[in-house]
Amino acid sequence: MSNSEISPRAEISPKAKIGDNCKIFPFVYIEDDVVIGDNCIIFPFVSILDGTRMGSHNKVHQGAVIGALPQDFNFRGEKSECIIGDNNIIRENVVINRATHRGGQTVIGNDNVLMEGAHISHDTKVGNACVFGYGTKIAGDCQIDDGVIFSSSVIENAKTHVGVGAMIQAGTTFSKDVPPYIICTKRSEYGGVNYTMGRSYGVDEKTLKHIANAYRLVFHGQTSVFDATNQIEQQVPDGPEIRTIIQFLRNSEMGIISKI
Repeated sequence: MSNSEISPRAEISPKAKIGDNCKIFPFVYIEDDVVIGDNCIIFPFVSILDGTRMGSHNKVHQGAVIGALPQDFNFRGEKSECIIGDNNIIRENVVINRATHRGGQTVIGNDNVLMEGAHISHDTKVGNACVFGYGTKIAGDCQIDDGVIFSSSVIENAKTHVGVGAMIQAGTTFSKDVPPYIICTKRSEYGGVNYTMGRSYGVDEKTLKHIANAYRLVFHGQTSVFDATNQIEQQVPDGPEIRTIIQFLRNSEMGIISKI
């Protein structure tokens, strides 16, 4: 702790491991089984609880609770973890639960932004460069791939999967999987390809047209998702994005969101 600026009014367990060049403000509470990497800023009234493993260059704002006990009736006090990567911005009153069972992990990757009031529940896995808008609530056992944008007040129900580069419109509640590179409307329906995110990922216009054609087969065809996936494989030119879509559709356990 010698290279970090730690307020004497912060309550930090001597067993906690704090990296170099951190700044920890007054009234921060950090429990025993916590590891915080270098160059993190922890603002006042943040609680970082047992099982948290935080990387470097994170900013955690006032009132956030990291590694909170899981809100799961199956929780029996087992030792589990909450893993936070690098370069994340965690804004005011965000709650991130640790996992429910021994050896389990809730995981937040790198370069994510969690806006005020967002909640990531137990055992959920979040990739990199995602944005969680104001008041967005992610239930337990979800999977969120890279580059997903949640607008404000989104509710993602348990065990669902959101594919890379998808965007969820404000006020949406959904209980099905959201495939990659698309927009999910407030009615939990397909709202077209997320061209903005695709271009920001460097996807060229020809590939974006292929993605649109693939989803035309899925959401506008008069066939099952299974058959539409086979049609994508047969009719749409191959490429990494198309393979990502095919893999997502074939691995979906909850089924995908509705057609318009």
